[in-house]
Formats: sequence, structure tokens, C-alpha cells
Amino acid sequence: MSFPLLTATAALPALGAIATAAVPAARRTAAKWLALLVSLATLVLAITVLVRFDPDGDRYQLTESHAWIAEFGVRYELGVDGIAVALIALTALLIPFIILAGWHDADPLETGSKRWRPTQGFFALILAVEAMVILSFEATDVFLFYIFFEAMLIPMYFLIGGFGDRAHEHGEQVASTQRSYAAVKFLLYNLVGGLIMLAAVIGLYVVAGNFSLTEIAEARANGSLEMSASTERWLFLGFFFAFAVKAPLWPLHTWLPNAMQESTAPVAVLITAVVDKVGTFAMLRFCLQLFPEASKWATPAILVLALISIVYGALLAVGQRDMKRLIAYASISHFGFIIMGIFAMTSQGQSGATLYMVNHGISTAALMLVAGFLISRRGSRLIADYGGVQKVAPVLAGTFLIGGLATLSLPGLAPFVSEFLVLVGTFARYPVIGIIATFGIVLAALYTLVLYQRTMTGPVKPEVSAMPDLRVRELVVVAPLVALLIFLGVYPKPLTDIVNPAVKQTMSDVHKQDPRPEVEAAK
Repeated sequence: MSFPLLTATAALPALGAIATAAVPAARRTAAKWLALLVSLATLVLAITVLVRFDPDGDRYQLTESHAWIAEFGVRYELGVDGIAVALIALTALLIPFIILAGWHDADPLETGSKRWRPTQGFFALILAVEAMVILSFEATDVFLFYIFFEAMLIPMYFLIGGFGDRAHEHGEQVASTQRSYAAVKFLLYNLVGGLIMLAAVIGLYVVAGNFSLTEIAEARANGSLEMSASTERWLFLGFFFAFAVKAPLWPLHTWLPNAMQESTAPVAVLITAVVDKVGTFAMLRFCLQLFPEASKWATPAILVLALISIVYGALLAVGQRDMKRLIAYASISHFGFIIMGIFAMTSQGQSGATLYMVNHGISTAALMLVAGFLISRRGSRLIADYGGVQKVAPVLAGTFLIGGLATLSLPGLAPFVSEFLVLVGTFARYPVIGIIATFGIVLAALYTLVLYQRTMTGPVKPEVSAMPDLRVRELVVVAPLVALLIFLGVYPKPLTDIVNPAVKQTMSDVHKQDPRPEVEAAK
């Protein structure tokens, strides 16, 4: 029996969460180091998955299958394709940086303070989220996926509501109320989406007789499982609604700005760079593979919603006064690009969307974590409270600029490649949608450069005149992310080699081929 590598990759952070939570309250530093070491060990396992995965091999590899609830056809089934491998690697890569960046975020404000939960809980919850996200990427049993898709909401709820941002201009009591509001809104939105998906999961079982993604997809492909058009469309909508809430897609997005604003910067990164990727990933794995005809039927409406997300998110980002809300609305715009690429139904669009998931995770982590370091120094999220930072903290300002330039998809940085592929793939089949979507690029340049200009340039404000530059721990967090942004921007081939075969198989699922170019290339 081969070593269950996929199970180990998810089980390690889960066991680490239990061990971290069990550390005595007086050993706060030991809990931090334990969580960091567990996250690094998980990264090693994720790299092992990446190395052992053969892009030209079977669609799902490193598979595991065991009976679980046999009476209802539920199995413990795991397997990864190229898209899942890339996102598992992203998750495992970001968690150590999230832990390092949040090293002091759960410390008491003063000795004996009861205003914050124990430090152990903060890091244990982060590891618990990591375990559930990884299992969501690995699960090839629909019911198993659903369990962890929903279960990750609980630790995220406590991370948002119990360990919120301390930088609040209206005092701790108001901050606590707003944190609770953001956490409850996050939970309710996602629970409603999950309940609708549960109804669709049950409906799928009634039609198919089991929950195995591979068996159902194979039966759909060979014609042995018949599903009426109306049934397929209703089931598709049940799945897609839950994924659109998680993604988030307009108009189901309103929980994200509140959640990111009230969270600490590392938790905000966990939300948008890790957890939200489960929604867009699931659109590729479940919506397109299980319901190919319904996916094509819904494509025009979804593309319009994605286009609204792109422009709407960018427009609202331009007008934000709060730094973290600006980044949240920018992420809504970026998720619009990802969803547009998925449903453009072209290989370029879907490859670009998958790359965008990875590159957005890295670029948003870089920008948000540096913003968090900035906010922790000044004690304010308001853009107007800053000015002239680059004169007193040039390294902080420089890394903030690189994160911002990556957010606007500057050529030479990783997000440019993915955004370009999404636009090319969309334009090939839906030229009007592709042309309008480019307006989001212009707005991205506007909100990013205005943010940098208002915070980093101009006269030095008295409140930031003594601001220290990035410390060693903070440089350890930011420098690898900046290096990855540059490397993948110049040489994305290692990533495209992994995801492109999986994208071709997804295109085959929906029986789509790329449009022929109007002008043939010269031979």
C-alpha cells in the first residue's frame, strides 16, 4: 500500500491545529513556533505532491479511495489534477507567511488583558483552515468536498470575529461590534450558499446514485447517466450559487469588504488569497465537469455578472478611504476576471483563470501584508492619515509599490500573464465582453497609483515621521513573495506546464474547442 500523501498533506495541519491549541497559555511563543514548523512541514508535503504529479499522466493522480458511508454511496476519495496541485502549493506556500506576518496579532494589548482570545487559538484556527482548504482541493467525492467546503466557515468566523484588526478610529467597543457584524455577515452569506448547494448535492445523488465525481462524470460522458436539461440546470445553479458566494461574484460579494476590513491583515490574506479560491476552483472542477450543457447554457449570464464585478469592483476601489476596503474591492474585480476566464470556454481563458488564482494569491498577499505592516505602525486604516512614507521607510514603500504594480498587472510581474490570457481567451469568443473588460485595467492603474501617491509620496506627515522601516521578520515575509511575482512574471512556464493539460481535459468535458483565428498564422 502506497503512502497516502494527499491525506498526510491535509492531516498534518489538522493535527498541528490540535497540538497548537493544546499548548499551555503561558507558552505563547512555543505555540507560535509550533504552528510555523507545522506549516513549513506541510509546505514540504505540498512540494512533494507537486514533484510527484505528472502533468502528462492520468487526470487524477495520487488517488485514495476508501469506503466511508457505504449505505449512501459516500466514499473518502481524493485525487489531484494540475489545477488542484497548483492551488495546494499556493495554499501551503502562503500559510507560513501568514503565520509570520501575524506573529503578534493575537498578543494581549497589555499584561492580563482579556480583550483578545489566547494566541494559541489564533494560530490553531489558521492551521485548521489550511487543512480544510487543502482537503477541498483534493476531494473527488462531492459529499466529502461539501463537508469541508462548509466546515472551513467555522474557524474563519472566529478568526474574523475574535481576532479583528486593532486599528480602529472609533474605539474598541465600536470595533468589537463591527467585527461581530462582519463575522456574522460572512457566515450567513456562505451558509445560505452552502444550504442551497446541499439541496443540489442531494438532487445529484438522487439522479446519479452516488457522489463520486469521476464516476458521475464518466457516466455523463458515455451516456449511461441521463439527465434532463431542466434537472441539469437546476443542479448547476445550486452548485454555482454557493461557489459564486465564496468567490465572490457580484451581487453576492458584499460580505467580503466587511470581512477584510475588520480582520487582521494576515486573516484578510487567508480570506481572499486562500479560502475564496475554493469557489473559483470548484466552478472548474464541479460545475463544468458535472453539468457541461448547463454550464454552456448559463455562460452568457455569468459573463455579464463577471463583467459587472470587474468594473464595479474597480470603480468602488477608486473611491475608498479605507486601505483594506480598497484592496477588498480590487479583489472583487480580479475575481471577475477569473470567472470570466473560466466561462469564456477557451483554453487560453481557462489557463489564464487558473494562473490568475495563483498569481492573485501571491500579489494580494504581498500588497495586503505590507499594508498590514503599515497600518500596525500608524494605527489607522485611513488613507488620508498617511503621506511621505517613502522618505522615512523606503523599503516598506518599495515593496508596497511592487505589490500595487502586481495588482494592476504590470508587464513583467506575474498577474500580467494571467490577465492577458484571460482577455485573449475571452476576446476570441466574446469580443464585446473582452473589450469592455479592459476598462478594468485602466481603473486598476488609477486606484493603485492613487493609493501609492496618497500614502507614500508628498510631505512627511508628523504622525509617520518616526515610522520604522521593515524589520527582519517582515522582510522574510515580503521578499519571497516579491521574488515569486517577478519570477512567474518573467518565466510562467513551470506553472503553465502543470495546469494546461488539466485545462484541455476541462475543455473536453464541455465539448468546446478554441475558435479558429480569422487569419491563419504564416507557415
